[in-house]
Formats: sequence, C-alpha cells, structure tokens
Amino acid sequence: MQLHKTDRARAELKPGNRTLGQRERTLLLLADGSKSVQDFRPLFNGDGEEIALRLLREGFLQAHPSKAPAAARPPTPEKPQPVKLEQPVPAPSTPPAPAPARLSADQFDGKRSLATTRMFLFDICERMFSRKNPELAGVFREALRDARDREAMLAAARRMIEEIEKVTGSERADSISERIAMLLPAEQEA
Repeated sequence: MQLHKTDRARAELKPGNRTLGQRERTLLLLADGSKSVQDFRPLFNGDGEEIALRLLREGFLQAHPSKAPAAARPPTPEKPQPVKLEQPVPAPSTPPAPAPARLSADQFDGKRSLATTRMFLFDICERMFSRKNPELAGVFREALRDARDREAMLAAARRMIEEIEKVTGSERADSISERIAMLLPAEQEA
C-alpha cells in the first residue's frame, strides 16, 4: 500500500498552517505515492513507521494499493451505481485554479542527490548562521561533513530547520523543508 497525502495534509503543508511537528511535516513531504509505511521505518531513529501510521489514523495520509501492470490485474466488471432520486445530485465542482508559481532566485532543475542536498544545506548554514551564530554554524558544518547517508543528512537538516524556525519563523523553515524534500534522493536511490 502506497501512501498519498490527503487534502488535510496539503493544507497542513501550506505556509501559515502548522499543527504538526517537524518530523510529521517532513514525513508528509516525503509521502509522494511511491513509498509504503514500511519504507518510512528507518527514518527518525526507527520511529518513521509509527509516525506514518499515526498520520494515517489522523487522516493526513491515505493508503492506496500499488499499481500493478495492467496485464497482471484481473479485469473488474463495472456495475452501474443506483441513483437515489430523493437525494440531490451534487453539482460537479471545478478544481481550484492553480496557485501562481513562486519564483525563487535559487531555482533547481538538477538531479536529486546527497551531494546536492549537502551543498544546499551548507549554503543555508552560511546564509543563516555564519555571521549571527558562528559556533552554531560550525556545529552544522561538522554535522553536514559527517553525514554520509540519507538518514544522517535528514538528521542534520532537521536540527538546522529547528534553529531556522526559531530565527525566522515557520514559513521560512517550511520552504526550506520543501526544498530539502525535492533535493534528497529517494530512499532506494541513496
């Protein structure tokens, strides 16, 4: 069963809407329909699966069967659904217009990789902490140098995002979390 975001999750991830913690929000960002609950198990020091299950129960995620090749799926006969006349037929809803794309000076069109993620985090570290808090910047630089795998990179990024949130607020921290999710390779690629 592959995990997908619900409308509730999409609302949670919008700037200004914050009811979940950073770990839950990170997991929501990573739930892209290609991962199952078991895929999240190694995240957050082994708590990833538990967090994913809680998000499923709370309605932030939903599980859909993984897509099997069309030839392997047995055909399912379509049954007409009876229409009850006493209930009004809902009018078709038009999807909301897409939000205008936010332009950023640091657009990225490259491949997902740990190296790209590391460079992005080094850049954020320099921008956010090198002048205002050089000791903390040194701690983050060391953590990024030592991060050799996806989980270590996520742990370093989480600590950095928590500090960014304290300094600049949740909206900036959320946008950086979104960027990290776009840059990190999928778990099987790392």
